[in-house]
Amino acid sequence: MFAQRWIDGCVCRLTRTGLEYFASEQERSTLVHNEQQSNGRLDGKVALVTGAASGIGQAIAERFAREGAHVCLVDLNEEAARNTAREIVQSGGKAASHVCDVANQKAATELFRRIARENPIDILVNSAGVSHIGKLENTSEAEFDRIFQVNVKGTYNCMYAVIDSMKTNGGGAILNLASIAATAGLADRFAYSMSKGAVLSMTLSVARDYLAHNIRCNCISPARIHTAFVDGYLKKNYPGREQEMFRALSQTQPIGRMGKPEEVAALALFLCSDEAAFITGTDYPIDGGFFNLHG
Repeated sequence: MFAQRWIDGCVCRLTRTGLEYFASEQERSTLVHNEQQSNGRLDGKVALVTGAASGIGQAIAERFAREGAHVCLVDLNEEAARNTAREIVQSGGKAASHVCDVANQKAATELFRRIARENPIDILVNSAGVSHIGKLENTSEAEFDRIFQVNVKGTYNCMYAVIDSMKTNGGGAILNLASIAATAGLADRFAYSMSKGAVLSMTLSVARDYLAHNIRCNCISPARIHTAFVDGYLKKNYPGREQEMFRALSQTQPIGRMGKPEEVAALALFLCSDEAAFITGTDYPIDGGFFNLHG
């Protein structure tokens, strides 16, 4: 049984797995027509995106929805996830928001398995993560543990939670968000680099172990991407010099600017679509020339 109610001008259905947004009754009839006419690259797919309430995860969720996927947005920020899901639906997509701490294996496993019982999960994108700035000597044990719990264990927990369902349903696509910090020696990124190196290694291991089950696993390694985190970092550490430092950070990419979340989402779409059926166990830098064009 599903409870249906109005929230923020939308018809919502409270399911066992979260709050699923539809549109107003007038918009809903348009959605039905759009579904019949849809020819998106992810039509009929169920995509679960963690960290989907902001930044790169949000951009991926929005792009996947525009391509026909039913997107399950998972985030700790309930209000932001709900708002993003509502905006997706009001734009003609299908979305449901779910609150979950990916660092908690029990919570992640219970949520993902409930979702899979209603709609088999075709795609998992692990975008939830936290950043950290510091060298070995000024990284506390508490900070190190926090980075490990979210970035490493969170990615492990989510893959662990969906792998049986994907095996049962004949395959799937897993995409992890790593970083150029996984393979480059970046200054003041000790704990963060550790965590993203682990994400890259887990990606390769999962890709190898589940070849026979038609489960592909890849990762994306972005350089600097302009998100709210960057703006907050500059405001906190360089008050009054935000624009100056933004330009300086942008120039560390040979292309002369930071990347956009939407650009990462475009690559994510390709890697999770059937167009990338021959691609697994691969790390894709999206770095504005950072690795190859210095000097």
